[in-house]
Amino acid sequence: MNPRVQIADAITRVARAVNAPHDLHSQLDLIVHVAKDSMPEIDHAGISVAHRDGTVETRAATGDLVHQLDQLQYSLGEGPCLHAIETEPVVVVERTWRENRWPRFMSGACELGLRSQMGLRLYVDEQTRGGLNLYSTSSDTIDPETTHLAELFASHAALAMGRVRTAENLNAALASRTTIGIALGIVMERYDMDQDRAFAYLTRIASSSEAKLRDVAAHLVEEATNCSDSA
Repeated sequence: MNPRVQIADAITRVARAVNAPHDLHSQLDLIVHVAKDSMPEIDHAGISVAHRDGTVETRAATGDLVHQLDQLQYSLGEGPCLHAIETEPVVVVERTWRENRWPRFMSGACELGLRSQMGLRLYVDEQTRGGLNLYSTSSDTIDPETTHLAELFASHAALAMGRVRTAENLNAALASRTTIGIALGIVMERYDMDQDRAFAYLTRIASSSEAKLRDVAAHLVEEATNCSDSA
């Protein structure tokens, strides 16, 4: 197959995966495998996600070596993956034995057979940051065309993660709205209030306790449910 046709086919497969109603793990897993198979220099691929508490985890990987190299960066707090997430959107490392930016990581990575690497930041949202990690154990260099293609895969991965985050936020908002509605009903019945006064009542409790309205509502609903179960 013509290389350009092959690349177009790979991107199409990834785009379909992002739009398909599958879980995020399946989508990211397909993306890293297609990425690995579409770029000659790349032998291993993975996707990392950085959490607000400072921890980083690998969410998809094409094999055990990805987990080993990722974990080495996480434990040392240095490496192209973390640098891409935090500082520089695209990081290319060639001839790893000559690289001196992350000496501790590179020392261990070379022992594991790493010869070149790419790290690309995933733009998801203000709260979620990630990276596409591409490793080569067969090539000392990375072609510029590979970099451009890798950026396309990174964009698709970010899109998949962003869609799931949007859906999760929407579901959480709907759940909170439902819980607040139930809590309003409880207050209205218990204290013979109309909806406006019941809402003001819950708002005062939240303000005085420095808690979120949804948490106050959830506590009230749980309390009422427990009382009902014990009656």
